[in-house]
Amino acid sequence: MTKKVLIVDDSLLMRRMIAEALSADGWEVAGEAGNGQEALERYRELRPDVVTLDIVMPVTDGIYALEHILNEDPDAKIVVISALNQTKLISEAIRKGAQDFIAKPFLPEQLQQTVNGCITVCSGVAG
Repeated sequence: MTKKVLIVDDSLLMRRMIAEALSADGWEVAGEAGNGQEALERYRELRPDVVTLDIVMPVTDGIYALEHILNEDPDAKIVVISALNQTKLISEAIRKGAQDFIAKPFLPEQLQQTVNGCITVCSGVAG
């Protein structure tokens, strides 16, 4: 069974980097979004296994998306990908239910390990 990811970031370049890293590890990019509102809409439509979520975005931010996705689906698995200088927002995201965090810039292997770990740990699946 293919693992599906929704990539949410306002930077097209960052979405490409995330997509390349996860595709190389066997993930299917189910969709992409450039802000929190689009993330919520795409999540409703696609129901991916994992969401990678930037925090600072235009229109609506990642905290908005996180809260609304988890409100609709408490079992959603969300990995925050943000710059380390956003520590307050990252802490808030973890407190509000994000499963994990990875700092930009990241190595593809770090991203793969974090996202795969979320599926394994969050789902209670022995790896």
